[in-house]
Amino acid sequence: MKKLALHWKIIIGMVLGIIWALLSSTMGWSAFTINWIDPFGTIFINLLKLIAVPLVLFSIISGVANIGDPKSLGRMGGKTLLIYLMTTVFAIGIGLVLVNVIKPGKLIDEQSRIDNRISYEIWASEQGYEIKDGINYLQDPDFFERAQEISELTKSELKEASVSDKLETADKRKETTPLQPLIDIVPDNFFYSLSNNGLMLQIIFFAIFFGVCLLFIPSDKSKPVLSFVDGTLEVFLKMVDLVMQAAPFFVFALLAGVVSKMAGDDIGKVIEIFKGLSWYSLTVLGGLLLMIFVIYPLVLKIFVKKIPYKGFFKGMGPAQTLAFSTSSSAATLPVTMECVENNLGVDKKISSFVLPIGATVNMDGTSLYQAIAVVFLAQMHMIDLTIGQQLIVVMTATLASIGSAAVPSAGLVMLIIVLDSVGLNPAWIAIIFPVDRILDMFRTVVNVTGDATVSSIIADGEGMLNYRDVESPSETFEIKE
Repeated sequence: MKKLALHWKIIIGMVLGIIWALLSSTMGWSAFTINWIDPFGTIFINLLKLIAVPLVLFSIISGVANIGDPKSLGRMGGKTLLIYLMTTVFAIGIGLVLVNVIKPGKLIDEQSRIDNRISYEIWASEQGYEIKDGINYLQDPDFFERAQEISELTKSELKEASVSDKLETADKRKETTPLQPLIDIVPDNFFYSLSNNGLMLQIIFFAIFFGVCLLFIPSDKSKPVLSFVDGTLEVFLKMVDLVMQAAPFFVFALLAGVVSKMAGDDIGKVIEIFKGLSWYSLTVLGGLLLMIFVIYPLVLKIFVKKIPYKGFFKGMGPAQTLAFSTSSSAATLPVTMECVENNLGVDKKISSFVLPIGATVNMDGTSLYQAIAVVFLAQMHMIDLTIGQQLIVVMTATLASIGSAAVPSAGLVMLIIVLDSVGLNPAWIAIIFPVDRILDMFRTVVNVTGDATVSSIIADGEGMLNYRDVESPSETFEIKE
């Protein structure tokens, strides 16, 4: 087992979790699973949440501050960041369109969705979250009996939860102004924001502000701070690595526990969960393939007429293949630079600047997947997110993508941040965990393809693109672990 790659161990853990969930529902072991196995899944979520906030904070500060002297960056730096931002927002937009048109979360049994909704409302009342769509099933006495069956709350406690939630929501709506969302982004107490996951946008704002300010102070003053930030970031990345080493067991416990909570001893509900998961996977995969084979080539066709459709994919083939196998933009970066320079003809001055930034801030595939995942999970729990709430998803996913480490499954950690931003349960990531690994491979291909596209656009705009068709692109690349 020691020689087995981690992703295969995680897949084995997921398969065992699915098998256990099926056995648990069939044999009536749900209580045992929830009491003795699910707590380890909760520990896994807590570890990820523990790491996620400081990881985003220090990643964004490092990414912004390492851009370099803003005066020397000039036109090329601004153009690079603007195009990366535009492609990310566009990718999220595609994801939201697909998930709202296909509605994968609504393609499961309605009774299962009602039970999911009741569980969500109970969780929200316990955690102090506002019910996002303003509807409260717990107010309807017809659902009290079902709510008691899927929770340990009494009827009086359920009624209190529903009423207090409504009163709190009404009070908040009275106090809001049209620019309240903008006010909410700027923190008045950063340490309070750190201790409240629901205020993630405030943490991201602070990180960007802090990083930009580092660019405008003398290097002798900023260098020690930046060294501390980079060193601390490495510590948190190592934490992710250590937690992921134990992920096979945690994934087994998390998946078995979440399915048992949602389905109980009803095997039919387990089947419904995985039916919805299949539609979700097809929706994400459709969006990712659309980005790779339609959107990026179309952008190149509009802005860079020198590189033909087939020539682009022939030149980037080695990097895309490696990205698919490693699920890491960082590990693929040397190969991406080789392909972009030797096969697409991008000048090294451009590639050495644009591609490392892209590996940090350009996470189009990750952002698209996060947008689809959040809305899918909301649909699965009968939560109708408004356009405003979906715009919060767009903003949070865009900014969180800046802090998404270029390592396997980092997007899953960032998804916790996005779920928190719209008041949804972070533990729901267990629902999409079974298919995350294969989708992560496609997401990384999107990210690398996007980096190559943007570097080609920048090079052409700066007059530093010398594309020539190659019969056999260089394939002699080696990545040492």
